[in-house]
Formats: sequence, C-alpha cells, structure tokens
Amino acid sequence: MNAYKKYIAELVGTFALVFIAAGSLCADFSLRQTGAQGLGLLGTSIAYGVVVIAVIYAISYISGSHVNPAVTISFWITKRMDPNTAIMYIVSQIVGASLAGLALKTLFPDALHTLYLGTSMLAPGVTPVRGILMEFIITFLLVFTIYGTLVDRRASAGFAGVAIGLVVLFGSLIGGTISGGAANPVRVFGPAIASGQFAHHYVWWIGPILGGIAAGFVYDKVFADSKK
Repeated sequence: MNAYKKYIAELVGTFALVFIAAGSLCADFSLRQTGAQGLGLLGTSIAYGVVVIAVIYAISYISGSHVNPAVTISFWITKRMDPNTAIMYIVSQIVGASLAGLALKTLFPDALHTLYLGTSMLAPGVTPVRGILMEFIITFLLVFTIYGTLVDRRASAGFAGVAIGLVVLFGSLIGGTISGGAANPVRVFGPAIASGQFAHHYVWWIGPILGGIAAGFVYDKVFADSKK
C-alpha cells in the first residue's frame, strides 16, 4: 500500500504542477483577450517556480517529489531507483499531466486552438537542435540542484524546495523565449495530449531526459560523498 501512496502522490503532484504552470499561460491569454494586462513571462515563470516549491514541500516525504520523468529516469540510471518503481512513477506522472491538460481544456476552451492550452512550442526561427540544447541545460541545472539539496545526505534539506523552485523559475525565464523553458517532458505532454499539438514534441523528451541523466552522472562522479 505504501508504494501506491507514492504513485498517487506523483500523480497529484504532477497534476498540480501542470495545471498551474500551463494554466498560468492560459490565464495570461484570457486576460490579454479582455484587454487587461497579462501575467507576462515573468508572471508565468513565477507561477511555475512557486508551484514546484509547493509540490516539493507537500509530497517529498512521500515520493521524493519527482513529478518529472527526467528526474525519475536520472534516479533509475544512477541506480537510486529500481526499474519497476521508475516505470510506475513515470506512468503516474503521465496520467497526472494528462488529467491536468483535460481540466485546462474544459476551463479554458478559448485557449485550445490558439495557445494549445500552454503547450510549449519552439519560438519562430528556433531549430529543434537549439530547443533540445536549451531544455538539456535547464534540466541539467534542475536535476543537479535536486541531487545537491534533496538527495545528498550532507545537504541542509530545509531549503531544498526553495532552491529547486528558483532554478525552475529562472529556467523558465531564460528558456521561455526559445523552447518554453519546460525542463519536464510531462509539463508539455499534458497540454499537448489535450490540445493535439505535438509539433517537435520530441524536443521536450530528448533534451530534459539527457540533461537529467548527465546531471546525475556528473554529481555522482564529481560531488557525491564517496562513503554513500
């Protein structure tokens, strides 16, 4: 039963993350449609970072608060998680993200065929390679921070949520004008499955997953406690 609690926590946490992160873009769109001042890139990035902080403090003691296949795969590759558990985490994350996308589709119908419910897309003129590189870098920094604050037993874990949330916030700010700054495959998959927008969708799987794996190996080889 404890294992199922972890899977449910990942589902709920991922739902919250995608609903708020993509939902803030939908809300920004709705505000601009009425002539009001929108949230802008800064506002939507803050929403993304803050929901990550909230989710970490809410469920990290249950599941570790991965809410991101790139994190789970990194844990799997570095042998911190067995394959069966990793697969169940990823399935839970995909389900949670898909439910969030469907909720946004119901709540923001005007954003379905215009904003694609907040699905990340490459900016005009940006090649898939540039998009993959951006997602690789910001996910590398995200997962590296997770290892350094939540995983490493030497770290002071009390501020882990804030540190990780800030990395997500700034990653979203920097990546927002290139690849959307998702750093999370299911952050893009949830709105995509609900809106049907899958243009260059592989960008948000390849970049984050490779970035997460690289961060895990770098941390283990260079920074991890050799006595672990």
